[in-house]
Amino acid sequence: MEPAAPTRQAPAAASKLSEAVGAALQDPRRQRRLVLVIVCVALFLDNMLYMVIVPIVPYYMRAASEMPTPTSKISVPNLPTPIPANASTSTVNSSESSTGGMPTGSAEQHHYPADSEDVKIGVLFASKAILQLLVNPLSGTFIDRMSYDLPLLMGLGVLFASTVMFAFAEGYAMLFAARSLQGLGSAFADTSSIAMIADKYPEEPERSRALGWALAFISFGSLVAPPFGGFLHEFAGKTAPFLVLAIVSLLDALLLLAVAKPFSAAARARANLPVGTPIHRLMLDPYIAVVAGALTTCNIPLAFLEPTIATWMKHTMAASEWETGLAWLPAFVPHVLGVYLTVRLAARYPHLQWLYGAFGLAVIGASSCLVPACRSFAPLVVSLCGLCFGIALVDTALLPTLAFLVDVRHVSVYGSVYAIADISYCVAYALGPIVAGHIVHSFGFVQLSLGMGLVNLLYAPVLLLLRNVGLLKRSRSERDVLLDEPPQGLYDAVRLRERPVSDWDREPRSPPGPFDECEDGYDYYTRS
Repeated sequence: MEPAAPTRQAPAAASKLSEAVGAALQDPRRQRRLVLVIVCVALFLDNMLYMVIVPIVPYYMRAASEMPTPTSKISVPNLPTPIPANASTSTVNSSESSTGGMPTGSAEQHHYPADSEDVKIGVLFASKAILQLLVNPLSGTFIDRMSYDLPLLMGLGVLFASTVMFAFAEGYAMLFAARSLQGLGSAFADTSSIAMIADKYPEEPERSRALGWALAFISFGSLVAPPFGGFLHEFAGKTAPFLVLAIVSLLDALLLLAVAKPFSAAARARANLPVGTPIHRLMLDPYIAVVAGALTTCNIPLAFLEPTIATWMKHTMAASEWETGLAWLPAFVPHVLGVYLTVRLAARYPHLQWLYGAFGLAVIGASSCLVPACRSFAPLVVSLCGLCFGIALVDTALLPTLAFLVDVRHVSVYGSVYAIADISYCVAYALGPIVAGHIVHSFGFVQLSLGMGLVNLLYAPVLLLLRNVGLLKRSRSERDVLLDEPPQGLYDAVRLRERPVSDWDREPRSPPGPFDECEDGYDYYTRS
C-alpha cells in the first residue's frame, strides 16, 4: 500500500502547484513583473535576430559568388582590378579570385560586382528597418485600438516565422524575405512592448526603471548576437542559432498567453476602453516632434558607423579581424552605466530629463568627432564607449518623456506615441547601411564622423524647449477620481481633460511652454 501513496500525492501536489501559479498570476505586482520579463525577452530576441546574421551573411554571399556561370570557363590574362574605397579585404580577395581575368575594355565590370555585393548587404540590413518604418504608423493605431498583448503576440508569431525562414534560407532572396518579415514583426512586437511597459508602470520612477531594464536587454541582445551567431554557425551549423532563437520566441509567446490571456473576455473588454489620440495628431505635437528628432539624431552615429568602421580600422590602423569584432564589445558596460545613472537621476530630479538628454547628445557629438582622430585600438574603444554612454542617456531620459507627454497632453494610450519613437529609430537604421558607404566613398570617413558629431552637438540645445515639460501637472485618471486608487495599467490610466484653475483656488497652474503660441485654437485633449 505504501507505493500507492506517492501516486495519490502527485495529483494533489500538481493541483497545489497550479493553484499557486494561478494565484501568482492574479497578483497585480507579480503579473506586472512577469509582463516586464516577457517584454524584455521580446526586445532581446528582436535585437538578437537583427545582429546574429552579421557573421553569417558573408558565407551566403560567398556561396552565391562561387556559383558557376556560363563565362566562368573563359581563360584570359589577369589585369589589375579597380577597388572601391569602401570594399573590405575579403571582398577584394573574393572579387579577384572569382573574376579571373577580363579584357582591358571590360575593366569597369570588375568594379561593379564588388560594389553590388556591398550594396546587397547594405540593402539586406536596411530592409528590416525600411519595412518597419512603413508599417509603424499602422501598427501604432492597431495597438491603440486592440490593447498591447494581442499585437505583442502577433509580433512574436511573425518573429518566430522569420527566424525559421532564416534557418532554412538558401540564397539572398530568402534572406531578404526573412529580414523584411522580421521588420513586420518588429513593428508590432517592439512598439507594443514599450507601450505595455509605459501602461503597466504609470508612475515615476517605476516607469523609468522598467524602461531602463528594457533598454539594457536591447543593448545586451545587440552585443552578444554576433559572437553567439558566429560560434553556433561554426560548430553547430547555420541553422542552429536561428532555431535557438525560434524556440525562445515560442516560449515567450506561450508565457504571454498564460499571463495576459489576450483572447479572454476581459481582454476583449479592455480593447473597447479608450480611444487614443491619432498618430498624425501626435506627430503635430511640437514637444513630441522634438523628442523624436533627438532619438533619430542620437542613433545616426551608431547606425552609420556600424557598416563602415571595420573597413576604416583595417585601412587606418591595420586592425585584425578580432579587433574589428571586439571594438564594440566593451561599449556594453558604459551603456548599462548610462541607463543606471539616468534612472537614478530621474528618480531624484525628474524635471531635468531634458538636461540628461541634452548632455547625452553632447557626449555623442564629442565621441563621434574623436573617432577619426584615433590611430590605435584603445582610444577608439574609449570613443565608442562614450558614444554608447551618450545614447543610453538620451534613450533612457526621453522614452519616459514621451509617455509623460501623452499623459498630460493627450489620452494615456501609448501605442501611437511609441510607434513614433520606433519610426525615429528606423529612420537612422534604414539610411545607415545604404547611405554610409556612399558617403565614405564620396567624402571620406573623417567627414562622415565630423558631420554626425556636429549634428548631435547642434541638436543638444534644441532640448531646452522641453525644460518646462517636467513641471506640467499630470491630471488624474477617471479611476483615480472615482476610486482614489493608482492606475494598474492596461488603459486604467485614462485621464479626464484638465479644466482651467480659477484665481481664487490659489493652485499653481501648469507653466507655459515655448510652443504655447503656436497651439492656439488646437485642442490636444481628446475626451474619453
